[in-house]
Amino acid sequence: MANVIQEYTGPLLEQYPVLKEYVPNLDRPFFNISLWNNFDFAVTKITNGKFTPHEFEFVEGELPLSTLPSVAAAIATYYLVIFGGRELLRGFQPFKFNFMFQLHNLMLSSGSLLLLALFIEQLTPMLVRHGLYYSICNIGAWSQPMVTLYYMNYIVKFIEFTDTVYLVLKHKKLTFLHTYHHGATALLCYTQLIGTTSISWVPITLNLGAHVLMYWYYFLAARGIRVWWKEWVTRFQIIQFILDIGFIYFACYQKVASEIFTTLPHCGDCVGSTMASLAGVGIISSYLVLFVSFYINVYKRKDTKTSRVIKRANGGVAAKVNEYVNVDLSNVNTPSPSPTPVARRRT
Repeated sequence: MANVIQEYTGPLLEQYPVLKEYVPNLDRPFFNISLWNNFDFAVTKITNGKFTPHEFEFVEGELPLSTLPSVAAAIATYYLVIFGGRELLRGFQPFKFNFMFQLHNLMLSSGSLLLLALFIEQLTPMLVRHGLYYSICNIGAWSQPMVTLYYMNYIVKFIEFTDTVYLVLKHKKLTFLHTYHHGATALLCYTQLIGTTSISWVPITLNLGAHVLMYWYYFLAARGIRVWWKEWVTRFQIIQFILDIGFIYFACYQKVASEIFTTLPHCGDCVGSTMASLAGVGIISSYLVLFVSFYINVYKRKDTKTSRVIKRANGGVAAKVNEYVNVDLSNVNTPSPSPTPVARRRT
């Protein structure tokens, strides 16, 4: 890697010597800047020392949302608030909150990008020096910085519950796909934290990448900006789940083969509890089925009025997955109103 960087940057560095200190390396892939050290310093200062990332330890029962009863209570409260709130607000006019909604999506997109960059910084030297199998199956991959990032990502999943709160306040329809996905993802992150699964970074980084794109898209859609790549938001989510399943099934096979069916060919054990492995397989598999089903219903059944309307709506299928657009089929004659053709006189 160093040789490749030198080959392409050598002439430029000779011309501009000041740039030498910003040449990326294996441990600092982002312009030779330690994101982790800067992040640690900033968070410690902002929290006045109450949360110091480099000293963090995940101890079940001593941290917020670190026990099953607290997680179950939080998820149950989420469903109670959104479904109860929907009933209580039936007699009221929909709230707008357009600026707050834009800010919400912008912050989640930016936060996802920051976490993704921090993960990449930790994973790059690990993957290069130890390989993929070590990085997804060895306890050495369960490092202190990685656990800190896992926990922060886990807490963000509960912050993302506010996605649905906005839908309720704006009188949007709550779909099973949207509400199930939020609750199940929070539970999934909890099971992997207590299960010490080194493979956790695979679905988490893919999910963060999808969320950078998704929340940025929702931010643009809320501002009335149309983009050509809206269909790719849902495609990326489906690709994410396919990759997740491939890695998770591999890890589960290694665990089963090493602990139960020892005569089967395998590379070795994959660190993590059996409960965490089964939870990961079940939840991620269900995501793939639901998203593929929705995608086929909208994009492949082109002769249905629903698919035509959703694709033409501001926000498209990606927004419809989370119900950020309303589609009233009873009041729509065509997928998208077109101006009446004007007769032109031939000359």
